[in-house]
Amino acid sequence: MIAEDKSTSVERVLSEWRKGGIRNVRFELPDMHGTSRTKIVPIEHAAHYSVDGLNMYGGVAVLDSRSDVVPGTLYNEEVAYADQLLHPDPSTAAIVPWLEATGRFICDASWADGKPLAASPRHVFARVLERSRQLGYEPVMGMESEFYLLDPETHKPLFSGYHIFNVVRNTWVPAIERIVSQMRDYGIDIITANCEYAGSQWEINYAPGRGMAGPDLAFSFKNGVKEIARKEGLLASFMSKPFPDSAGSGAHTHMSLVRIDGGKNAMSEDGAEAGLSKVGRQFIAGQLRHAASIYTLLAPTINCLKRRRRHTFSPTNVSWGPEDRSAFVRVKGGSAESRHIENRAPSGLSNPYLVGAALLASGLLGIEDKLELEPAAHPPAEEDESKQKLPTTLEESLSNLEGDERITKLLGEEFVKAYTVMRRYELQRFADHVTDWELQEYLEIY
Repeated sequence: MIAEDKSTSVERVLSEWRKGGIRNVRFELPDMHGTSRTKIVPIEHAAHYSVDGLNMYGGVAVLDSRSDVVPGTLYNEEVAYADQLLHPDPSTAAIVPWLEATGRFICDASWADGKPLAASPRHVFARVLERSRQLGYEPVMGMESEFYLLDPETHKPLFSGYHIFNVVRNTWVPAIERIVSQMRDYGIDIITANCEYAGSQWEINYAPGRGMAGPDLAFSFKNGVKEIARKEGLLASFMSKPFPDSAGSGAHTHMSLVRIDGGKNAMSEDGAEAGLSKVGRQFIAGQLRHAASIYTLLAPTINCLKRRRRHTFSPTNVSWGPEDRSAFVRVKGGSAESRHIENRAPSGLSNPYLVGAALLASGLLGIEDKLELEPAAHPPAEEDESKQKLPTTLEESLSNLEGDERITKLLGEEFVKAYTVMRRYELQRFADHVTDWELQEYLEIY
């Protein structure tokens, strides 16, 4: 019945689009890295696929960062490289303003027998979202995705210097104004835009979303920025640490819980320490308890770990604090209704669906277990030596994820298996690579 309702809603959207002159429809699937794997369908064929599903190679969901087909990830040789079916979610319908006469849907995925691809990132978030709703809470989530605009040929910044918020640098590149304008037309509620700490680095923030809309917005924003930048003759990169001597790019993730019954902020309590309710304190305690286990989803690549340095506003230990930019969890002030937490560990290369699932899952476990929140770190948190260090290698963080039965159960064993196999394949590729340093060190003299 749910599928029938969705297809009816999709047909209603398609009918409006046809009247408005839309000719093509993109069916988009978020992959393991948060990029969009897409098929373009002429609108006269879109209704058929909205009912029956649009076929796409199933292994796309678990390709590695080079798009290698990775053995052992459950969706390749194990299923004879079968197709998955994409099912459009009508709530994600949007006209793409930087393309001609094109609409889009974000899709969920199933096999031909109707079984979902449980390792698909959107499904992973949906799984945790359902648990949250069972407990009576709806998450509200927003991400601050920092990015660089670069010369597409040289991959060099467009200007240098450290002039965050500078009025001239904010609009130094006309593409920024274009991104802000077209994102608003895309249905993303832009609230601030500014140049960031490093030269040619920006941050554009938008209003958070409830439920699945939270990661959907972040996914749409990141992929949209790359598309618009390319049309402007530039390369937009969310790489976590593209330059050794310049600021890294983070994806600080803001989250609160609202009560399904009544809609009140469940994490806020005026007069309490840091303005946190009991639920808010338990939620943070859960993120701290499981920080080492979820860290691979917040900082998923080797490059992400290079972003993490002291005195760069990137957390190095498992800590929390009111308005502490160096803490793993920062409690944001403001009114009782706007009070929320910001996890500062997610990096630019992280996947919004997996970040959201990891932070929500760990926080919910804190609520379920009624965890007591430890005292806030002595500020700045990064200098509090009493706090546990975050994992320093990708292998360590992958092993931590596998070893956390509670988190694995919430995210799904199928996902954890596919994800860890895929990431270890990337690790082996990196280990096999001969670096420039090795060539300079050994080639000529020896």
